[in-house]
Order: sequence, then C-alpha cells, then structure tokens
Amino acid sequence: MSNPLVNKHILLGVTGSIACYKAADLASRLAQAGAQVDVILTQAAQQFITPLTFQSVTGRKAYVDSDLWGSEGHVLHIGLGKSADLLVVAPASANTLSKLAHGLADNLLTVTALAASCPLLVAPAMDGGMFSHPATQANLELLSLRGATIVGPAQGHLASGLVGLGRMVEPVDLLGRIRLALGRNGQLQGIQVVVTAGGTQEPIDPVRSITNRSSGKQGFALAQAALDQGADVTLIAGPTPLPTPVGARRLDVRSAQEMLEAVLAVIPQASALIMAAAVADFMPVARAEQKIKKESGIPHIELQATPDILAAVAAFKAEIGWPRLTIGFAAESQDLLGNARSKLQAKKLDFIAANDISAIDAGFGAEDNRVTLLFADGRVEALPLMSKAEVAEVILERVVALL
Repeated sequence: MSNPLVNKHILLGVTGSIACYKAADLASRLAQAGAQVDVILTQAAQQFITPLTFQSVTGRKAYVDSDLWGSEGHVLHIGLGKSADLLVVAPASANTLSKLAHGLADNLLTVTALAASCPLLVAPAMDGGMFSHPATQANLELLSLRGATIVGPAQGHLASGLVGLGRMVEPVDLLGRIRLALGRNGQLQGIQVVVTAGGTQEPIDPVRSITNRSSGKQGFALAQAALDQGADVTLIAGPTPLPTPVGARRLDVRSAQEMLEAVLAVIPQASALIMAAAVADFMPVARAEQKIKKESGIPHIELQATPDILAAVAAFKAEIGWPRLTIGFAAESQDLLGNARSKLQAKKLDFIAANDISAIDAGFGAEDNRVTLLFADGRVEALPLMSKAEVAEVILERVVALL
C-alpha cells in the first residue's frame, strides 16, 4: 500500500506549551495510521502533560531528559536520531526553536536533533508577540534555509487571552503535512495527476438543481493517495464540504460545463487523469432566472445532455497525446461489467473502476467501496470490500505500474 506513514519511524519532540494536548492527539493519529512514534518531552513539556499519556497512545516508551543519563547513556540520542524517518517538533516553543537554529544541545530533544539526519518539521506555538519578534523570525528563517518545514502557527485565541498569531495548527492538518513530507520522494515524484471528485449541480432555477448523491469521498481519497506517492495533484471538486488534502491544488466547480473547462485547462501538463466525479448526465434546456413558485403549478422541465467530459478528453488526447493515462469510474445499477466495458472502450480509457451503486454497504456516501477494475488490455481485477482509502491506494499502484 502507498500510505507513507506505515512502518515509518516518527520522532515527536514535545516542548513546553499548553498546546501539548494537541501533540497527544497527533501522536495517537500517527500511531493509528501505522507509524512507529517515539516521543521526547522537554522538562517544560512535563509541566503540561506526562510521558504516560504518550505511552498510552503510541504503545512505546516516551523519553525525558533523565533517560539521557540512564542505562543507555550517551548512545540514546544517537539511536533515536539515526533511526528516525522524520523529526517533528510540535508544539515548538520559541526557546526550542532558538536552540534548534543555533545548534544548542542542552537536553535530550536538542541533542537528538543534532544527531538526526532525517528531515525536520516544526509547528511553532507561543503567546503574545513572541512569534512576530525579530529573534523568532530570524530563527525560523535560518531553520527554513537549512531545509526545515515550518507549519503554522495559526491565528486565534491564545492562552493569555490575547488574540493573535501563535496557535499550534490542528493535528489533522499536521498529519497531512507529515504525510506530504514522507511521500515527497515517492514513485510519482514530479508527476502531474489530475483527480475529479464529487457530484455536479445543474441549475433549474436560482435555488434548485439536478444533482446526485456523490459525496466526493472516493475522489478525495484518490487525491490523497496520489500525494502519498509524491505526485503534484490538482483536485477538481464539485460542491462538497470535504477538506482539501494537504498539498493538493483545489479547483472548485459546480456544473458539468465548469468541470469540463477546468479539466481541459489542466490536462496538457498532466500525466494521469482520474475521473472519479459523478458528473450529472442531464441538465435543463433553460434555467429559470427567478425561483419557480409552486403556486404556478408543476413546471415542465425539458432536459438535454451535459457535456461528455471523458469523450472530450479522448479527443484531446488523440490530438496531443496527453494525458498519458485516463482512468474513469462507472457507477452502475445493472449489468455492471457490461456497461463498464462499453464505457472503457467508447471513452478510450486505460482502465475503469466499476462499482454497483445498489449495494447497501458501499458506494455513494459510504466509507467503503467494492470495485472491479477493467483494463484496456482485457484484464479484470475484482477488489473485495475495502475502505475508500484502500481502494485509492490500489488504483494509484496500478497508475504507477502503467506509467
């Protein structure tokens, strides 16, 4: 699977801040995603949270300064630093940022940071005007010049009661940045991937539209899986409240025509297009400029076909040769494989993912999906019921193989 967190060794440094509770949430999320998380708490961090909290959510020992002089002696920081795939300091206080910038090593965390050869990601958290202070800004600039990733801080209410820049970013956002950092050198590094997601809305009047039940979850999972493989991802999304995967460039559209225009604008640079969106097949011939009142009686709405995006892509590809791969989805309620095979051939796809929308345990709105992959060379691969994230990982592995 392509999830870059699985079996990765994450070293999480926790410094003195009320945001320590967010670090515990982050440690839990990392462990649940399959990472091996070793935590180092500074003496100040222990004023806010205990090592036991982290041991409880990671299943691994959490280290403190006294461990540096324990039975493992001076080699502890070397072992931790050299085995880490990523060093994350969250929350990162102004004091620790200064130490990291200037190479000071007066506690277990900072001496381990000097020994580590892995990338560094820091999430600043501090109160008042401490973040904007020239000294803090100079330290962050120095760390950034050395290749460190700076995440945040966010604007909001601070522990002092002030409102300003200094809140540690939320754990879910940090998790996305960590995934992005670990997947940066994946097999799709430097490859442009376009993903469409969600349903479209074809307006009837200013308040009503023709749409479908697509949540966009499968398309967003595909965008995340592509990011995990190191791809540069453009996500073209119909109306959906889903958060954008960290690192993706998101283009919001509403109608099939808007999605067509967005797709044609970006595919000249794309190596792969994954059309997971559930594009409406029909739209009104004419849109009412004012809300249709029910007192006027039941309206007669004449329909016409929406633009066929995959057909337009096939014509574009025949002319210029891009995108190299085109992957479609077929959501069917009958003759699943027959209808999917017809679409595969008609739209000149490299492969298509077919799913039965009548299934009660998968598909629209659900967290899981059950798809069958049909390839242009005649291969058929039936996948069992899986989470949409797992389906996305399988599809991206097939994309990697074909590219």
